[in-house]
Amino acid sequence: MSSGTGLFVTFEGGEGAGKSTQIRRLAEALRSRGHEVLLTREPGGSPGAEAVRYVLLSGAAEAFGTRMEAILFAAARNDHVEEVIRPALLDGKIVLCDRFMDSSRVYQGVTGNLEPDFIETLQRIAVNGVVPDCTVILDIPATAGLARVKSRNADGPDRFEKEELETHEKRREAYLDIAAREPERCRVVNAMQDEADIAAEILAIITKLMGGIAAEKTPVAVHE
Repeated sequence: MSSGTGLFVTFEGGEGAGKSTQIRRLAEALRSRGHEVLLTREPGGSPGAEAVRYVLLSGAAEAFGTRMEAILFAAARNDHVEEVIRPALLDGKIVLCDRFMDSSRVYQGVTGNLEPDFIETLQRIAVNGVVPDCTVILDIPATAGLARVKSRNADGPDRFEKEELETHEKRREAYLDIAAREPERCRVVNAMQDEADIAAEILAIITKLMGGIAAEKTPVAVHE
């Protein structure tokens, strides 16, 4: 669970899974119900982390190797957590984040061939106790996701979008493996569905989660 009184939800998935669209739709739905929502992203989300985002996605750090990229992601994440996410949770807000710790596990860990112990140590330091209450994993075949990316991106692929199809499919499998190992936190949603159907499914997941958390915090009545 997150470290404050708010709710922390992260969105994960491969390239072209529709994370940005669905996170915006969820934010709009929750705000319409009167909830205070903070929408953020990684890498980035805080001034310091946004500076690192440019270095990472431009490919400027690629020459220094995957290990250095992982360290930069962790540094950006820690700044994001301490400057933005933790304060928002302590204020009771719902925080929706486009990518978080699972992206590092998949991108730098599984397909970057870094040791799991190294990645987990970095993540433990970076998140400093702030773990998502729920992670929505948007699942899509790599071929379909990359086709979406190509159709929308006039500026060409970024550092990670340009990699081989096999690498993207391996990431998809890695996300599904994380979901299988952590079913209490992770929810897999089929991203090949209609956009509105995906949004409705995600809203139902989060509404149920919020109801469960509220029930946990409600004192049980004692009848004499």
